Amino acid sequence: MPCRGSIRTTRGTSALPTPELRSERLLLRGWTATDRAEFAAMNADPVVMEHFPHRLSREESDAFVDRIEAGFDEHGFGLWAVEVVGTGEFIGFTGLSVPRFHAAWMDDRPQQPVVEVGWRLRRSAWGNGYASEAARAAIAFGFGEIGLREIVSFTVVGNTRSLAVMHRIGMTRLAEYAHPIPGQEPLPSVVYRLPAPDAGR
Repeated sequence: MPCRGSIRTTRGTSALPTPELRSERLLLRGWTATDRAEFAAMNADPVVMEHFPHRLSREESDAFVDRIEAGFDEHGFGLWAVEVVGTGEFIGFTGLSVPRFHAAWMDDRPQQPVVEVGWRLRRSAWGNGYASEAARAAIAFGFGEIGLREIVSFTVVGNTRSLAVMHRIGMTRLAEYAHPIPGQEPLPSVVYRLPAPDAGR
């Protein structure tokens, strides 16, 4: 699954250089200080956050960005800030991450720890195919540069928009599970998988 354009390294606000990905219409880059206010507004949007346990405060949103940057430093990949090429508009994030929870389906995966491709875009960016385009770029980096053998993606059962993206990028359903939420009832969820191109299905 080739990534159109180039992969290069630039320094964001994290301690180490952040890989930078470019697709036909999008730039996946390191986070900047100016992204944080827009990201916080997005995380407070009840429509964007419909399928999440709760909306995030500014402090929670900033802490999320801090964890993202720490993930790049630890793993060499993470959730990239996404901007539209030509306008520079920040529209959210897409990228790769190691889940912070455990579920039974993880135990027999061929790659440990498992790596997820995920996305969250502001409402004004919906309906343009940006999530699929950015996810393909992140997946290409994961298989090509990182050497991952499998990438998964998960969401709650009712999140039809994210499920549609998973289908568009070629993922297949793996299992249903109860997604753990600290202090709350687990959420009925589903996980999809995509093997590396040479790994077979």
